Amino acid sequence: KKDIRKKAEELNLPAARRPESQEICFVPDNNYPRFLRKNIPLAVEPGPIVDPEGKILGQHEGTHHFTIGQRKGMGLSASHPLYVISIDAKNNTIVAGHNKMLYENELVASQLNFISVSELKESIMVKAKIRYKHIEADAHVFPVKKDLVEVVFDSPQRAITPGQAVVFYDGETVVGGGIIDSRRIIS
Repeated sequence: KKDIRKKAEELNLPAARRPESQEICFVPDNNYPRFLRKNIPLAVEPGPIVDPEGKILGQHEGTHHFTIGQRKGMGLSASHPLYVISIDAKNNTIVAGHNKMLYENELVASQLNFISVSELKESIMVKAKIRYKHIEADAHVFPVKKDLVEVVFDSPQRAITPGQAVVFYDGETVVGGGIIDSRRIIS
């Protein structure tokens, strides 16, 4: 990034001095609630918060307020801390449970884009990153189909989140990546 900013300054590009943004560029005025109400109405509807067995623990004011691994903002009282374990958008339900339930060794990814290899024909050992500030972790990537891989980490990773990107590295080289479909390997 530093080299790119330097080059942008040399070329006198306006972006050279702009601060980094983590915002979603296609949401006008960064008004996420309005965007969601218009495009995904169910995301802003109240619904149940349940435990992993389906017991209702409380109500939420819209799934858009939550992310996997989140602890705050559920408005629940329990004898132990509760975390968002999963978000069932189809049924407008938040599943809450123990922190230990957030750890998984495996994920399935699709929408693959390999950069340093033309096609993954056999398993490879990589460092994998499952979100922006995640520390890379040792993992094996196994090809399943043309656009589907299974990723098995050497140690459990916290809050593997469907819909997020997974990126594969070999040292400083980006091998490729994809979108996380699920937290467990599908048989």
